[in-house]
Amino acid sequence: MTLRMSMGDRPLRPHRTAPEESGARSTREPCPPPEGRRPGRRFRLHTADLSASATVFLIALPLSLGIALATGAPLQAGLVAAAVGGIVVGLLGGAPLQVSGPAAGLTVVTADLIQQYGWRTTCALTVVAGLAQFGLGCARVARSALAVSPAIVHGMLAGIGVTIALAQLHVVLGGTPQSSAVANALALPDQLTDLHVGALSVSALTVATLLVWPRLPHRWGRMLRRAPAALVAVALATAFTTLAGLRMPRVDLPSWRSHALPGMPDGPVLGLLAAALTITLVASVESLLSAVAVDKLATARGGPPESRVPRADLDRELRGQGAANVVSGALGGLPVTGVAVRSSANVAAGAVSRASTVLHGVWVLLAAGVLVGALELIPLAVLAALVMVVGVQMVSLTHVRTVRRHREVLVYAATLTAVVLLGVLEGVAAGIAVAVGLALHRLAHTRITVEKEPDGTHRVRVRGQLMFLAVPRLSRALGQVPEGAPAVVELDGSFLDHAAYETLQHWRDAHTGLGGTVTVTGRAGDRIGEPHASHSCRPWTPWRNHQCTRPPTPRKPGAASGQLVSGLSAFQRNTAPLVRDELARLAKEGQRPSQLFLTCADSRLVTSMITSSGPGDLFTVRNVGNLVPLPGLETSDDSVAAAIEYAVEVLEVSSITVCGHSGCGAMQALLSSGPEGPRTPLKRWLRHGFPSLDRMNAGHPEDGPRIAGRPPADTVERLCLTNVVQQLRNLAAHESVARRMAEGSLELHGMYFDVGEAQAYVLDGEAKEFARVEPAAQEESLV
Repeated sequence: MTLRMSMGDRPLRPHRTAPEESGARSTREPCPPPEGRRPGRRFRLHTADLSASATVFLIALPLSLGIALATGAPLQAGLVAAAVGGIVVGLLGGAPLQVSGPAAGLTVVTADLIQQYGWRTTCALTVVAGLAQFGLGCARVARSALAVSPAIVHGMLAGIGVTIALAQLHVVLGGTPQSSAVANALALPDQLTDLHVGALSVSALTVATLLVWPRLPHRWGRMLRRAPAALVAVALATAFTTLAGLRMPRVDLPSWRSHALPGMPDGPVLGLLAAALTITLVASVESLLSAVAVDKLATARGGPPESRVPRADLDRELRGQGAANVVSGALGGLPVTGVAVRSSANVAAGAVSRASTVLHGVWVLLAAGVLVGALELIPLAVLAALVMVVGVQMVSLTHVRTVRRHREVLVYAATLTAVVLLGVLEGVAAGIAVAVGLALHRLAHTRITVEKEPDGTHRVRVRGQLMFLAVPRLSRALGQVPEGAPAVVELDGSFLDHAAYETLQHWRDAHTGLGGTVTVTGRAGDRIGEPHASHSCRPWTPWRNHQCTRPPTPRKPGAASGQLVSGLSAFQRNTAPLVRDELARLAKEGQRPSQLFLTCADSRLVTSMITSSGPGDLFTVRNVGNLVPLPGLETSDDSVAAAIEYAVEVLEVSSITVCGHSGCGAMQALLSSGPEGPRTPLKRWLRHGFPSLDRMNAGHPEDGPRIAGRPPADTVERLCLTNVVQQLRNLAAHESVARRMAEGSLELHGMYFDVGEAQAYVLDGEAKEFARVEPAAQEESLV
């Protein structure tokens, strides 16, 4: 939760983000969209969504028919799935710009199920898979699906693409596909000797249009490319077939009165469960990966704040996909997944909310009722050619290069081959087995060598992960270093287990005890590690306190400076090597923080710790009581105003945070201050807190800000919370801040940190409450 503050005395309005967006370090994240474009908010229609929905509809219509044809299902099933995917997932899903519908990734699975169990049972299995997806979404395990290696996912999709292409090639040539990819490959020579000229000609026209249309040159080409290539290819091939008078099978949409609905599953229980599991697995993984990809596309698109959307809530998206599969299966439709092609087109067309996805489903629904005559003119060979090209494109060279760069070609090849020869579920299992075996091989494969350099130094090089299996070889290598000789141990790996560490440490202690020297480095030569007996504050480890858990010692003259020098020395030894490159970049490029963080000078408030920020993230201003003097007062402190002006006008920060804290000494002094006594600098400064004190005294205690649903514990805490609200008002009175807020390019945030609880709270101005910030689950990234 963040806070957007309006001008004047209008109420503070909360600005909420998706659950995955929560977390302290958010200075580099894009701003969430206006209220109407957030998940769960009321449905609003925008011009950009209307045009984007039309574009996606024109792509989805022919593809839905083609995928239904490729599976052997009734052609209407593709339209049902497209309409349900658009409307149901659009309304309930967690990825606003993702477009769902029948996907090529499930073509092979669905075709096998129809052939083995029949269409009505396949519909029932789709319902069961949808219920399983919904349950997984409720169990909040969506991100676990992203733990599957990308090489397995890419290999699975490539294998499905090969299977689709082989099957549809027979239709393109005028024949009938066989029951498996192997059978289709074996039957291809005979099919080539018995070509159907009409089917081949319209298929060739379709493929040529699909390949040429996105590459049309010049200005008129850019104008024509606004029409989707799939729609243009199908329209041209259909028009050619009609004008040439070619006779060939065409789309046949039976009456909706005879549309087949699901029936009771008929078959072996284990086989039916395996089929439902396969649909659940493939549909879930494909949908979640597509949602992550859409997030990246939407972020890369940039644009004004009103065009930005929140990041996907993957658990909610999985629940939406499950609900859509239940509805689609119940209505006699194909299984539904998130579709990357339509989703990317939706983003490229400028969609800004889920309205475009919902509307695309509405257009498909209308087309299924009023465009039946036009759809029945389309030759089946044209749809087969369209789906064949989609299948070929699923074998992505970009994915192959990525997998090769990460040395996972074996996993990719094993998954692809097993999917083509055995099936999707078997292929994924084979890919997982190979991936695990490869990981174990890399973990256990360690190469250790010993070299003597010209200066007499013995260099022990360790390549790979150093674990207990390599301890005997490590001991033999270390034993080759003569007593008293200088030695360098070079570790090139990311893992060192306890057994290897103890072996290395014991040898190091013994070798140095005999007069030798030991330096442990990484491959680049940087020193790593220290004797575990030497106690020091390590960077990037759980923070304890500035005493480093040492027992307190009596203060002596010069102890403070000694502690400072000791800390600086520890920084140069441990932290400086880790941050030197980043600081060098910042020194060259200059600072570009996205947030001004104004907080108290209290020593217990460590801003970098509680915000998980690093160099260059925050422009920080600290003073006693986190006060913002009102502009124009004779007693104003120009240092704070200057910092605000510099941050807003020069650095162009996008947000300002005022952070108060518990047990604030300034607030305690403010409560006990009075007109009598000398006018010390501290008392003159605290006069800027009088408006906060007046604000607290003017209102009833029940009307003041609350913290996590409860009233403040005491008067000091009440004043600390009230002070944050008042300083936000003072900030808005500064001219530069007011102007940027009016433009919509600057937001104000209120925050409170309870020192004793180590708990952060953020202000929801609409509810007049500081809400607890919950720990965010660690996010995985898809390589």
